Amino acid sequence: MFNNLSDKLDKAIHVLKGHGQITEINVAETLKEVRRALLDADVNYKIAKDFTSRVKDKALGQNVLTSLNPGQLLVKIVKDELTVLMGGETVGINLGGSPTVILMSGLQGSGKTTFSGKLANYLKTKKSKQVLLVGCDVYRPAAINQLKVVGEQIGVEVYAEENNQNPVEISKNAIKHAKATGKNVVIIDTAGRLAVDETMMTEISNIHKAVHPQETLFVVDSMTGQDAVNTAKAFNDVLNFEGVILTKLDGDTRGGAALSIKSVVDKPIKFIGTGEKMEAIDVFHPDRMAERILGMGDVVSLVERAQEQYDEEEARKIQKKIAKNQFGFDDFLKQIQQIKKMGNMKDLVGMIPGVGKAMKDVDIDDDAFKGIEAIIHSMTLKERSTPSTINASRKKRIANGSGTSVQEVNQLMKQFDQMSKMMKMMQGGGGKKMMQMMKGMK
Repeated sequence: MFNNLSDKLDKAIHVLKGHGQITEINVAETLKEVRRALLDADVNYKIAKDFTSRVKDKALGQNVLTSLNPGQLLVKIVKDELTVLMGGETVGINLGGSPTVILMSGLQGSGKTTFSGKLANYLKTKKSKQVLLVGCDVYRPAAINQLKVVGEQIGVEVYAEENNQNPVEISKNAIKHAKATGKNVVIIDTAGRLAVDETMMTEISNIHKAVHPQETLFVVDSMTGQDAVNTAKAFNDVLNFEGVILTKLDGDTRGGAALSIKSVVDKPIKFIGTGEKMEAIDVFHPDRMAERILGMGDVVSLVERAQEQYDEEEARKIQKKIAKNQFGFDDFLKQIQQIKKMGNMKDLVGMIPGVGKAMKDVDIDDDAFKGIEAIIHSMTLKERSTPSTINASRKKRIANGSGTSVQEVNQLMKQFDQMSKMMKMMQGGGGKKMMQMMKGMK
């Protein structure tokens, strides 16, 4: 996410690091590189110029030239200005109304239908809402089928009228249905086009006037950069929407849309899509994103994701098993499943301060656990519950059954043993012993 921009900003600011005192010329040269990095990220020229001007004014105003660590001070100023550029503060979704009506807009191919499902899943699981998805794309036959597949996947009802070609009527009927069936959120997935055209704008405007949504959200593919910003402006001129959704942010190495869109349409980015799974949706936090762009990580979001997957009852069971030396491979497998639910691995690594930058050229496969899972699934129930029974002949059978080698089975057994010992020490408060164990693991 934003790898190219992060690298270029880091190089631009690096010249100031380690200097006790620098000249105004060096500051100007550094900010020239910062502006170039923003332009390479497909940020509008005027926005990039205004940004660097504000950074320069603040830097000189805070006496950066005589600071003992001007590089660090400039990083802080750039971080603060990036935060402002992307909206300044987190803006939540308006869930007023009875029911709440959310109108989704955007071009075809922006990920609108998929994100409608992600948002429905988010509101159902995180906000305990009864959600109704509404299929109003009457022109693309596969659109309603796609929405039904998504709805089935997340356990949310989809309202559609197969023989009705009037999306305004469908929307109004869907709201009636929602009231009759106790749904408190209605998400209307509208038709998109390959480009902005009058027909599409008139249609979505008519739906908007008919249903009076609490939230009209514009969904845009962040990888299209400045084109995304221009499209957002065209939609906003007609709909005056409440917020922006950026999809495919996990594949966006530049970041132009995220950095520019708030300045152009003066509407907040509310959510971002960070992967293919239905759980791959995050509330957009401008300050956290600024920190990630500058290589500072995002520990808060990482902890929040971990907490979402934390099962208190399961944790108590694990603690009892550890205390009785009964922690087995089935328990280990459950821990892996929880980690996988937190999101794609490269995104998680990028949230750890310093690690994301070090791992930027490393290809972290989302199927990184596949080999481990295959090995565990090739074990018998007794072997999983009592790992000490796994001898040389069993290891050979497990390796053959999982399509791996005995060496890989041995490696997993060693890692499992080390992890079990550390977990027992942590539970018993043996901090000193654990430190010795970690030194041994190195």
